[in-house]
Amino acid sequence: MDSTARSAPVIEVKHLRKRFAGNIALEDVSLTVGEGEIFGFIGPNGAGKTTTIRILATLLEPTAGQVRISGLCVQNDTEEVRRIIGYMPDQYGLYDGLTVEEYLEFFAGAYRIPPRLRRSTLGDVMDLTDLGPLRRRMVSSLSRGMKQRLCLAKTLIHDPRLLILDEPAAALDPRARIELRMLLKELRRMGKTIFISSHILTELSDICTSVGIIEKGRLIECGSIDQIKQRSTKKARVEIHLHEPRPEAIDILKLSPEVERCSLDGKRLSFDYLGRPEDFHRVLKLLVDNRIPLLSVAQDTRNLEHLFMELTKGDVQ
Repeated sequence: MDSTARSAPVIEVKHLRKRFAGNIALEDVSLTVGEGEIFGFIGPNGAGKTTTIRILATLLEPTAGQVRISGLCVQNDTEEVRRIIGYMPDQYGLYDGLTVEEYLEFFAGAYRIPPRLRRSTLGDVMDLTDLGPLRRRMVSSLSRGMKQRLCLAKTLIHDPRLLILDEPAAALDPRARIELRMLLKELRRMGKTIFISSHILTELSDICTSVGIIEKGRLIECGSIDQIKQRSTKKARVEIHLHEPRPEAIDILKLSPEVERCSLDGKRLSFDYLGRPEDFHRVLKLLVDNRIPLLSVAQDTRNLEHLFMELTKGDVQ
């Protein structure tokens, strides 16, 4: 188990509900994010991701339920919560008429960072986000990837404990997405907790310690990717390479109720496994006990995209 799962929770959401003019945007959403985690929030458009994020960022009030950030209630302790979070919306909201340095200087003042500390603070943030060489550039002249970095730099300017990022990789080119992923890993190493929504599932599967999958305002799965895999009962395709062709292996595998669609092509034995991942050793033991010589075993592992397609129905609000 990842050690972050045992840490004190930075985000606690209990039975969250949000209604807009009679329409239910969120219904009974509960989740916990431990300190130092990167939590990926996944769902189709209209599922409730941005609504949840805006409640976490104190920009919307919940209709019902409880939301706490580091033990502080987002409704009653709003100012205290805002001091410890960094919120990056899906729309950057940059000021084109300023230079990179002027833009960050403006937000350093807004966060009331003392003037004597601003130069070093801005330098540290620009170094972290590789914006130092662009400090004199006008915001309007930056590429989308650099604008995204600037918005993230602004989000980091007051050294928040928790980062709340709404679709930060949207519309970025492949290189910019890779650079963002590396930066998020570095921020986690620095002790930040990160709550990130995205529809680019392959990006999240590489960096997240845990994920939540939401659809039509309901959280349908939550936990580490491995935990979600274990709870999923969908089949996995398995290929075993034998030392020599052994036709009797098919009859042996049929003794297991967790095995379907067995076939043998020369030395390649293939079948569908319907059981839990942690019980797969029983199938191998069945073959070994019957003196079937195995050279290698490969299982068609389900990544985050496969799990998402298995668990969701494609419904929207």
